[in-house]
Amino acid sequence: MPETASLPVAVCQFSPTADRTANRERIAELTADAAARGARLIVFPEYSSYFVDPLDGTLAENAESLDGEFVGALTALAAEYGVVIVAGLVEKASDGRRVRNALVAVRGDGVLAVYRKQHLYDAFGQTESEWVEPGDLGAAVFDVAGVRFGLMTCYDLRFPEVARVLVDAGADALVVPAEWVRGPLKEHHWTTLLAARAIESTAYVIAADHPAPIGVGYSQVVDPQGVVLAGVGATEGIATAVVEQATIERVRASNPSLRVRRYRVVPVAGE
Repeated sequence: MPETASLPVAVCQFSPTADRTANRERIAELTADAAARGARLIVFPEYSSYFVDPLDGTLAENAESLDGEFVGALTALAAEYGVVIVAGLVEKASDGRRVRNALVAVRGDGVLAVYRKQHLYDAFGQTESEWVEPGDLGAAVFDVAGVRFGLMTCYDLRFPEVARVLVDAGADALVVPAEWVRGPLKEHHWTTLLAARAIESTAYVIAADHPAPIGVGYSQVVDPQGVVLAGVGATEGIATAVVEQATIERVRASNPSLRVRRYRVVPVAGE
């Protein structure tokens, strides 16, 4: 990164619904607010384009392609406010029954990166794989103002290998849109894992969740030592912080765990 790299970022915690138009309108309002606070990278939750609880067949009916209304609206907003936006998209899949749980990072001139969720939420009584097909393995990264960001989604947070692959691809910060479902100890799991991914990766973590009553909330920006720089509670809101190159360099110099490690991440055979 350039020595002057310093980027204001925002996490926008809101409740996507089954009304796609209303979701786009709310994202527009939050983008205007976050940009007015100085943010240049604005992160929204998983399933920002469309969401129902529990998941059902309407996902496929409301799925969009990368050249659809949702990505078009994000791109227009990014151009209007001079920002980069990351948000969750219910993307059309090839079989027409299931969808892809995707993230898109867009700038005013188009899409910077696309990530499809790799680890589906077949846990805690949920079966996301019934409605969603898993994404291909690999790293999705993009650069803004000399800072490299890596994308991962919700349940991926429980798999440290995902973060490590992103760091191996040069990520300085991990962007984690989520719909972290409420339940016993789930707030504890969420905040603990956000800090753990930051500490072990010596990277920032920028995480946006759905608020209560479905999500746990607590969207956060965490620094490379696991310190929460800014966050939201359980309700809708925006939190802003600054990602700084000097902090990343200082932490990685004093704690060179990435450089001295003796293992690499490889896919499970057959995957």
